[in-house]
Amino acid sequence: MKNKDTSDEQDLFSSMTKGIKPFKQDKRHFRAEQKDKKVIEEKTQQLHADSYFSDTYQPHLPSEGPMRWSRDDIDNFELKRLRRGDYQPDLLLDLHGMRQSEAKLELAALIQACIKQQSHCCCVMHGHGTGVLKQNIPMWLAQHPHVMAFHKAPKEWGGDAALLVLVDIGDLPYRR
Repeated sequence: MKNKDTSDEQDLFSSMTKGIKPFKQDKRHFRAEQKDKKVIEEKTQQLHADSYFSDTYQPHLPSEGPMRWSRDDIDNFELKRLRRGDYQPDLLLDLHGMRQSEAKLELAALIQACIKQQSHCCCVMHGHGTGVLKQNIPMWLAQHPHVMAFHKAPKEWGGDAALLVLVDIGDLPYRR
């Protein structure tokens, strides 16, 4: 009885599907879109800037004299060397005309570039302007774990409108 029912069903199915052509299979496979290297880099810079720099943190910075700061584990002689210009910056960052959010991203990218290129010293030029960047950049730099010290730059590197930054590049020896 089962055979008769199944054969009737098969006959019915073949009569209903008579004249139908099967679809052609597309050879197209859908893959995830390749991410642009620039987009990935920007996202990592944004992540670094957001995780390191807070606008509410207020480090103890000098109110008189030149702008300077060093971590507790750094000798004060390093600050003196920065002030005298013993360190020559390998990388320069000019933040003139940038907004705070843009400056944060660029500052995080500069520190990452220093570590990547094994550059021990860099110069950040914030300019005079309205003084917003001049006030915020030292606060941001004091928060970053790879910044060992910074000091107002000597005249040849920008004077009052710039900072020389000493970056901890890891265990690699400093090249002079």
